[in-house]
Amino acid sequence: MTTAATITATLSRHACETPDRPAVICDNHAVSWKDLNQAVNRLAGHLAKVVPAGRGVALHLPNGPALVLLFLAACRAGREAQILDPSWPTETARLAITALVPGIVVSGDATLAGDTEVLAVVDPHGSFESVADAIGAGPSTAAMAEPDPLTPFYIGFTSGSTGMPKGYRRHHQSWIESFRAGDREFDIGAGDIVLAPGALTHSLFLYGLAHGLYVGATVILCRQFRPNLVNRLIAVHQVSVIYGVPTQLEMMIEAATRDGLPPFPKVRWMLSSGAKWQGRALAELRLQFPAARFSEFYGASELSFVTVAKDDEDVPSDSVGRSFAAVSLTIRDQLGRCLPPGETGLVFVASPFLFMEYACGSETVLPRYGDAVSVGDIGMLDARGFLRLAGRASRMIITAGKNVHPEEIERVLEGHPAVAAAGVLGAVDERRGERLVALLRLGPKGRIASSDLISHARLSLPLYKIPRRFAVPSHWPLTSSGKTDFHALRRLWEAGDCEVLR
Repeated sequence: MTTAATITATLSRHACETPDRPAVICDNHAVSWKDLNQAVNRLAGHLAKVVPAGRGVALHLPNGPALVLLFLAACRAGREAQILDPSWPTETARLAITALVPGIVVSGDATLAGDTEVLAVVDPHGSFESVADAIGAGPSTAAMAEPDPLTPFYIGFTSGSTGMPKGYRRHHQSWIESFRAGDREFDIGAGDIVLAPGALTHSLFLYGLAHGLYVGATVILCRQFRPNLVNRLIAVHQVSVIYGVPTQLEMMIEAATRDGLPPFPKVRWMLSSGAKWQGRALAELRLQFPAARFSEFYGASELSFVTVAKDDEDVPSDSVGRSFAAVSLTIRDQLGRCLPPGETGLVFVASPFLFMEYACGSETVLPRYGDAVSVGDIGMLDARGFLRLAGRASRMIITAGKNVHPEEIERVLEGHPAVAAAGVLGAVDERRGERLVALLRLGPKGRIASSDLISHARLSLPLYKIPRRFAVPSHWPLTSSGKTDFHALRRLWEAGDCEVLR
């Protein structure tokens, strides 16, 4: 049961109770609970000395021991960890650093910081034992007092940003409250082996790390997501809980099938976020993970968990689930009036998991009514309280005077057995305003004619929502969090880097 009030509050207890058990495994590096707690204490003491109160620790690092330890150490020291994406262009990272004004920048790139920042250069792929020496931490491993729960601990960035990234700030209590709600939903504990195979720049995997350590589980990370490696880790370490996004889980299943791997019977939870999981893929997943329960989340960086859809809860196939524990949902019109079940409007969320504020990259003021906030998603609640999303307001396309949410079309196209993923764009059209273009990632069954796709779509969609142009891009771009990168898809289409289907 979750009771302690900060992200790192339970590390010392786990170090006393199970000192020699592995706490974190990252590829071929592992650290015990005792050594993890000592390293975090040592680094936290150093950060508290060199970073003034109220300033942050900018971490420009890929997955590895340095990122894990310095994130935890910043949390314990009462400094916010500002998790920069190392795949950003250098200029983008510098823009973020300039906006955030951290007390120290830690990176593997010695040229990253400007004239005003303190830069500590570490080997991002070094061992857990090497990090404290690399950053110049003193020898003391004395424990520090935990910070106030309302102290900011984390700045993350929304994926798929162009130009200046949009950074959002969270305090400890927002995640502690989600840990408590997660206890009610999933009961993950010290006996579990948790696999979080994605980049820690994606909040889902950072959350998987933080929550797993909080409850005393062993957490397994990967430097880079490679499906063959991930499957091997599941088998070797007898993984029981897996966090992932649908694209990753699909690649894992494809690799397991290709390699003829036997089922993984020890996995009891598959936790997915980022996109709606398709029914046929779920059937394949159950063959590979026969004892696992499957759950998917809908949420947003600013909101954290909003809904949960578990495979044993009779969730309608077009729904993203019911309210997550401790979350309250309302649907409102543009004037803020609550709408009854069955009517579509803006989705408003009230919960103890909400973010504090935008830290950089956005002057947006999100609409609020009382304790509820909306990030602009459009949806409806049915009579049983299940949420159906129409789409994101920011992606809405206007064609022939009608509002179209591309997500609805994408879900229909992805229901065709030849289509692995779809991205629907609005292309400029003098007569219709915008015309619908569908870019596709084809599955193993290969090629398909546009007429077949139109016939498939007509079973579910009115004519004005059916694209008339279909194309396959040269590659399928993903954000660092494993989601489809729609900005990059548009660039591929506009550059002519797509094969048009006939």
